[in-house]
Amino acid sequence: MKAIVTTPGGLDALKLIDLPDPGRPGPGEIRVALHASSINFHDYSVASGKMPSDGRVLMADGAGVVEAVGDGVSEFKPGDHVVSCFFPDWQDGPPISGNFSRVPGDGIDGFATEYAVRPATAFTHAPKGFSHVEAATITTAGLTAWRALVELGKLKAGDTVLALGTGGVSIFALQIARAMGARVAITSSSDEKLERAREMGAEFTLNYKTHQDWGKQVIDWTGGRGVDHVVEVGGPGTLAQSIQAVALGGRITLIGVLTGVSGEVPTAALMAKQVVLSGIIVGNRRHQQDFVRALDTGILRPVIDRVFPLEELADAFRYEESGAHFGKIGIEW
Repeated sequence: MKAIVTTPGGLDALKLIDLPDPGRPGPGEIRVALHASSINFHDYSVASGKMPSDGRVLMADGAGVVEAVGDGVSEFKPGDHVVSCFFPDWQDGPPISGNFSRVPGDGIDGFATEYAVRPATAFTHAPKGFSHVEAATITTAGLTAWRALVELGKLKAGDTVLALGTGGVSIFALQIARAMGARVAITSSSDEKLERAREMGAEFTLNYKTHQDWGKQVIDWTGGRGVDHVVEVGGPGTLAQSIQAVALGGRITLIGVLTGVSGEVPTAALMAKQVVLSGIIVGNRRHQQDFVRALDTGILRPVIDRVFPLEELADAFRYEESGAHFGKIGIEW
């Protein structure tokens, strides 16, 4: 079977190779014919060499069809459409890992390949009616937004949400918030992308290059109250503005560090607002099952900017690197 693996040299050195077929599933396992994945910043970090993992089959997200099930598996049957779990060992409860040692495409081989044999508990059912590419977008970006807003944030109708940027997590946050009756503000450096966000239901949009004091702008939009939830993807370069934008007793969920891994935090402002600041990495299998159950009701369809064939995975990463995308970048084979 074909697969794409990392080699020293970053994106220019990604290699399409042949691997042995994984064979039949053993007890508790399923065999999946994979057909799709989607690009995440974490995948880019591995593929580009920022998080070296040489010889690793890439991609954390995987979607496909069950071909066979091993003894003791009753949750799936041949023909079922399934999606992978970012943390295959984290079934439920509090986090069990703070690293990526068991994450597909990083600590273990991922899903940029044709077939996989894994424990049945490393997958969930895919949302009904979703294409494989659509399903592949939910397991990292979609689940992160769901956990931030619903599992942790207890989002309810009438809440206000601020999403930073128009990448995969932020667009999922916009869609989830609107589907649940919340009002949404969103930022971008592109007026064209902001217009698309407005068409999707964002009530307040602002260009953070034009309005560098966007935290104050968001406060003004809420009549001085601030937003209930901030989906914070930037990290140290944006956190101060997010703290300004959030309401007294509100929640900031830090899910990305696009502006760097360390920096100053205005601790006095954080304390004065009595803000809940939490860092998260995706979610567990039970979170994903809950998310899939919500998606089965038809609340949203993922926004996919472009789809690349597996053989052009390096080009897909370069497109992600350009920042031109809106929503998710899909991979299909």
